[in-house]
Order: sequence, then structure tokens, then C-alpha cells
Amino acid sequence: MGVNAANEAEVQAMTEDTHQSASPQAEATGRRPVDAAARRVLILGLDGATFDVLDPLMAEGRMPRLAEAIRRGCAGVLHSTVPPITPAAWTTFLTGKQPGSHGIIDFERYDPFTNRLVLNSTRCLDHVRNLWQILSDRGLRVCSINVPMTYPPVPLNGCMISGFETPGPQAEFVYPPDWRREILDRWPDPTLRKNWRRKVLGGDRLFARNVDYMARSFRQGAEVARWCGGRTGWDVLMVVLKLVDNLQHKAWKHIDPRFARRQPRRREITRAAFGALDAVIGEMLDYADEHAAAVLMVSDHGHGSLDGKVYVNLLLQRWGYLRLRGGAARLGWTGMPWRKPSGGRGGTLPAGDGPADLPVDFTSTRACVMHAGMAGFLYVNLKGRQPSGIVEPAEYEPQRDELQARLLGPECQVRDPGGNLVPLFTAAHKPEELYGCRRKDQPWLPDLMLIPRDGLAVVRKIRGSQAVRWLSYRHLEGTHRPEGVLVATGPGVAAGRRVEARLVDCAPTVLALLGQRIPADMEGHVVADLFAVPPSVEAEPVAVSTPTAGARTAPAHAVTAPAAAQAYSAAELAQVKARLADLGYLE
Repeated sequence: MGVNAANEAEVQAMTEDTHQSASPQAEATGRRPVDAAARRVLILGLDGATFDVLDPLMAEGRMPRLAEAIRRGCAGVLHSTVPPITPAAWTTFLTGKQPGSHGIIDFERYDPFTNRLVLNSTRCLDHVRNLWQILSDRGLRVCSINVPMTYPPVPLNGCMISGFETPGPQAEFVYPPDWRREILDRWPDPTLRKNWRRKVLGGDRLFARNVDYMARSFRQGAEVARWCGGRTGWDVLMVVLKLVDNLQHKAWKHIDPRFARRQPRRREITRAAFGALDAVIGEMLDYADEHAAAVLMVSDHGHGSLDGKVYVNLLLQRWGYLRLRGGAARLGWTGMPWRKPSGGRGGTLPAGDGPADLPVDFTSTRACVMHAGMAGFLYVNLKGRQPSGIVEPAEYEPQRDELQARLLGPECQVRDPGGNLVPLFTAAHKPEELYGCRRKDQPWLPDLMLIPRDGLAVVRKIRGSQAVRWLSYRHLEGTHRPEGVLVATGPGVAAGRRVEARLVDCAPTVLALLGQRIPADMEGHVVADLFAVPPSVEAEPVAVSTPTAGARTAPAHAVTAPAAAQAYSAAELAQVKARLADLGYLE
């Protein structure tokens, strides 16, 4: 595996130009009100990385630079959000707040007041300040590159290239906007829009090309980071290598030791891609050394095998909570495009709001999983909330309790391929209990959040007549696990220490490294074990606004579906949803 000769020449030219533009800075900038452990912090996001994969590769000598960083610094498990899905997790990383506060639980957002689904974007986050805004306000320079949930990019003291949910290079993906043309001249695919290519007779050659694209994306991430850092200067620089996650989604069966001998060539191609990742890690470690920067390597979640898919809406239909319309009820909900019949009763999701509009008769439906991103997000069809709600407010809590009991009960225990009796779900959370928030403040949160057992993912479509479809080796892919990775090294960082932390702890820890006070409303805590010397931690009060009397149930900061949808045109929406569907996020 490897880039071809033309690509190698192009990469070499870009790298030389990047090295020329990225001269070390003499002084850090911004206010440092408390003792700083590090002058600068470089954050390398390894999306979806897990020690389950990295440890064996390091033991074999395939990832020596990562192993060296761990020896010189500290490392351990970084616990993700509930659910452990990319948009929820990276938003928690950036805000130091759990999903119940920032409101992002999935790529999609359901607005019960309008019965619409839209894609989340930065326009859904006006009510919460993130790490970049806090640092910019304090005079520090920030470079943010390919971090998920940063589209459209927002102004900051530095630069931002938005993340995975960017429609493509035709969009306004960069701040400052006048950098756009120069970036595209150097990197025609800065937003990594290419899907996994499939061809009936593609074989190993097509597989190698797909993996090679992902490996080259790691190199591109380093090139863009160095170029942006040299262009604007930085106190904090973060680049996310998003396709680490995509590689594991698509090639998990070639990573999984259970299938090591099935396709040895593809296994070697996949493992070589992690070698390419290690080379990029080494380059970024060297770049950090040039700038006297501490390094944090983090993943938003871990990874494991996707062994089966759970069709919760089939269960809800079977139990009498959900009713499909006309032909969908007879033929089964296959996820094919559905259009609202002209002159029909209201209640369906408007056409075009998803890759497969929900063919549900909401006038006869009490509960439905409206969207799913590994977890299932179930909404009660509440009278007075949804336009066609039928569940009386007095029945709301009894209905939730009843559904919760059934979903966690014996009706949702099945035999796995090994003959073991296993539950479909490990939890059916009421979000206000999980996150400690109030439902009236977060009206877009589901009424129940269904967490499947490891190896399963919830999908909203209905296919076939079984509640779970176990996947054969041919269709096996990867999916998320809660256990991510944390590696820290460099100035101010302890050596040879094992640490354990939560993703929500990262933002306050970065602030502490840089000698910054921690906003009092952050829900994470500084990971003190990471520091060579106990850090100075001071809280900063946050102004609290009092809602006016008579405010509507949805708070002023709640972004309704039409406002959120303005981030994308119809064509851009189709592009992003196709990319997400390719990874199984919108089934």
C-alpha cells in the first residue's frame, strides 16, 4: 500500500512549503492568570481510536512514535459521552459540558414542536461557549482543523477549518474566509468528503485504494495543521484525523483478531494504514517539540465490531405503539424514500427530511424512534407537543415507564449466534435523569435513549420480521464503544503515569495547562494526575441570565428545526447525509 509516485511528489512539495511557513514562535500570547504548565498545547484528535487496536500494534513495533509518547508521558482510557457518537462526543470535548447541557446527541436533531428532522450544526450551539471562544476572548490564538461539529465555522482569534459534516469544498468551510482559495489550491479535498467506494469486482485493489485515501488523509491533516499554524501563530492547535474512525468502520473485520486468517492481504493493508498514522503522529510530536508545546492525543470514543442491528420500531409496531401508513404497513418499512400523499392527513415528516422519510401514521402512533446513531432516540407522541400528538400529558410518565420496562425486560432478550441469551439494550435512559437537566430546558432530547449492548446498533428502519439481524462475516463492520484513548506528553506532563478521565474533563484540563481559570459552568474536572506538578485550578464565575416570565416551553436558546436547517442548502444536505449513511449513521 502507499501513495503513487505523483502523489508522493505533490506531498513532498507541500511538506517543504509547510516547513518553510511554520517557523517557531518566540512568545505565547494571551492572559495567563494562574500558573501555566505549558506555553502551548497541541491536540491531536484520533477519531474512534481504541487501545484494543493500538496496544497490539505498538507491541509489534508498528507504532513506535505513539509508544514513545506514552513512555515519555502518560496514557489511559478516556470515557466517552452517552451515547458515544461523534457529534455528541466532540461537542462535549469542546464545551466541557455533557449533551444534556449543549443539546447535541446525534448528527440529526428532532424538533417535536414541528415534527421535523434536521442536521445539527454550529447554529445549534449559540447558547453555549466552547473552548475556542473562551481562549479567543482571553487573547490566545487558536487553530482548529477538521474538528467535527464546527460547521459553519465561527469567528475566532486564529483560524478554523470545519469538520466532517462540512458539505464539501464548495461550502464556506474556513475562517478567515479569504483563506479559502489558497487552501483549495493546495488541498482540493480539505473537508474529506470521499465515501468508501464499492464495485462488484473491485477486489483487493479497490480495497487498497480506499484505505490509501484514508492513510493519505492523515498526512494531509498534518500538512494543513503546520500550514495554518505557521500562517497565524498559535497557543492551541488542534487537528482531528477523522478517517481513523472511518477506517475502523469499514475494515474492522480485518483488524479483529477473531478473523486474522480470513483475508491476510487486506489485514496487512489495514495494519499498514496504522503505520502511516504513526508516522503522522511522530511528525506532530516533532512539531510540538519545535514550539515547546504539550501534546494531548484524544479519541472521542473507542471502537469494536458491529455484530448486529436492532429494529426498535419493529418492536414498537408489534407491541401496538407505532402504526405505519398504508402500503408501508403491508410491505414493511424498508427505508425506501417515502412521500407525504397529497391531501392526506398531517403528521408525517415532510418529504426530503431524511434519506428515508418516516412512513408513520402519527395520528395513531404513541411512540417512535425518530432517529438513531448507534443509540436509539425514542419520542412519545405527546399531545400538545407534537402536531399530531395523541398521548395525554397525564399518561406521559406512565407511558415512558411502561416502555422502559418492556425494552429492558424479557421481551428484549434474544439468542446471539453462539446460542447465548442476551439483552438487546443495556439501558433505556430518561435523559433528564442521565444528564441532570430539565426537560423543559432541552425539549429536543428524546423521551427515552436506548443504549444497545456492545456489538449492536439501533436503526430506525424496519427490515424483515426479526427484532435483531445478526451480521455475517461478509457484512461485518465496526461500531463505537465508550472507551476512547488519552495520551499526554511534553512540557508540564507527568511521565510514566496511567490516567483515567472522561471526555468532558478535556476542556478544563486544556485551560489548566495554559494557566486559565475554568468557567464555573463547565461540568468536567481538571485531570490533575496528568500534570507533573499539581496544577493551579481556579474557577471563573459565569453570568447567568434569568428567563422572562411567560416564556414558551422551548427556551429562547433552543434552536428549532427551520433555523438549524439554514446551515445547509438542499443539495448540501443530500451530500452530508449520503456521507453519514455510508457509515451507517442514518439507517
